[in-house]
Amino acid sequence: MEIDGEDDDLFRCALCGTSESDASNLTTQSALQTNATVGCGHQFCNSCVERELSRRKTFPCPICETPVKRVTLSTRTLDDVQCEKDTSWRRRVLKVYNKAESDFPSLIEYNNYLEMVEDIIFSIVNEEPNAEAMKAKVKAEEEANKSQIVIRQSQRADEERSIADRIAAEQREAARRKREFQETEKAIALTKRKIKQESTEVMLGEREEVSADLLQAQMMGYRNELKRQ
Repeated sequence: MEIDGEDDDLFRCALCGTSESDASNLTTQSALQTNATVGCGHQFCNSCVERELSRRKTFPCPICETPVKRVTLSTRTLDDVQCEKDTSWRRRVLKVYNKAESDFPSLIEYNNYLEMVEDIIFSIVNEEPNAEAMKAKVKAEEEANKSQIVIRQSQRADEERSIADRIAAEQREAARRKREFQETEKAIALTKRKIKQESTEVMLGEREEVSADLLQAQMMGYRNELKRQ
């Protein structure tokens, strides 16, 4: 029961305890906003936010002491903000640190490179003490190796286009084989119907025998014979 109470507090204003699900909460004035700062993530109703920020530029979260500012408040959850932040910084960092496995003499060195890149992203996204140093490191890497980065980006784009062209060619070939198979199946079905029809006509005395080409197709295996035709 105690754990449930702690979880419920996550969806209440950290100052007044108002919840969006409270029956008394009938206006948007008490809608909850999240202090989307690493280490906090607690929520506050609009009424408390306006009251506190009308007195001062920031106020401390009563639960964790993290400063609450208007610019750090969001209607999204901390997880949502962190996810978007991770995606944004990951894209920016990987645009600079874009070496491939072929750029390293061994797989171990390549894995160490990938681990270093992940450490940079983690530090920046989670606002670690060295976050600013990591941002500066990314900027310095970009400025020092701009031409090589552009070349690798171009090579990567060429590789991706080549892969896309190969996939498209394989899809066209698969579609062609599918059409060919369907046409063959239709031809086989038509041949079988003709054989059945002519066999009935022979039994009724309407013709002397089944057509030689139909009999040959039946004896040789419909598919192989039709392919030769």
